[in-house]
Amino acid sequence: MNLRQLRYAIALAEELNFSRAALREGVRQPPFSQQIGKLEEELGVRLFERTTRQIRLTPAGEAFVAEARASLAHAALAAESARRAGRGEAGRLVIGFVGSATTFLLPKVLRRFRTRYPGVQVELRELPTAQQAEELRQGLLDVGLLHAPIAGLATEALTTRTVARELLLAALPAGHRQAARTPLPMSALATEPFVMFPRRYGPALHDQITALARAAGFEPRIVQEAVQMQTIVGLVAAGIGVSVVPASLARLRRADVAFRPLSPAARAVTLDVAWRTGDPNPMVHNFRSLLPNPPVQASTRSGTCTSRVLGTSGLTGPEPHDA
Repeated sequence: MNLRQLRYAIALAEELNFSRAALREGVRQPPFSQQIGKLEEELGVRLFERTTRQIRLTPAGEAFVAEARASLAHAALAAESARRAGRGEAGRLVIGFVGSATTFLLPKVLRRFRTRYPGVQVELRELPTAQQAEELRQGLLDVGLLHAPIAGLATEALTTRTVARELLLAALPAGHRQAARTPLPMSALATEPFVMFPRRYGPALHDQITALARAAGFEPRIVQEAVQMQTIVGLVAAGIGVSVVPASLARLRRADVAFRPLSPAARAVTLDVAWRTGDPNPMVHNFRSLLPNPPVQASTRSGTCTSRVLGTSGLTGPEPHDA
């Protein structure tokens, strides 16, 4: 039994005439009649009563045709589901991200992705760079937004592309004695306690911050560690210490934290999209296609953070100052 035979049986049940049913299906009558006969032989029952004057459905035929219609509908649904999945319009996409991505880039991209691909179930996981890289390598994540370069076994398994660049800012408690200085010399933080994330969670960004301090003649005195950037900012607000964070964190607009550009200006830190090299998953391709290329540039003005796009991309114009 095949779908063609199901269509033939339905056509004959609706036309009750072999010639008209065959014409409707685009075949000659003899092969059409042969397929109906083979179907009845396979089932072991007569689906149609044939006389010289008329054709009519038997009770077995009525039952069969009703199920045949349902089967064809399900087959059409299965075919469309496969096509949608093949286009990346259905399925489950697991996205990893570092906390700073939520302050200016990720919300806009997610809104666009969910509007364009409503059939895709999106799962979000906030993870540090190193953990994202490993979970991408293991197939636990489909795509990640992290701070490249990555290290370890993941370097051979993953591909990355820069989607945003932003400067590093000093983060100080609002009442700090150095908060009035704009820009703030990195050397002014030499005696301050620092709140930082453990290096193993983001080696590239950690090394970049440490290099800024060393260029200013000191080693950061780390008194407290936290994994997520928003947590680091919260600890700065509590007066635990100062920190150096990506400029996008200034978009949090906390009254209890002062974000200040550094002098000399810090080299831009990148936000990168990462995926398994050669991954054929069309949902990953669709998500990546909505990320800016060339990358968004996050900049600071008067202690707040704005964003602009360098060149033409899928994300253009100034970004809203929503957290």
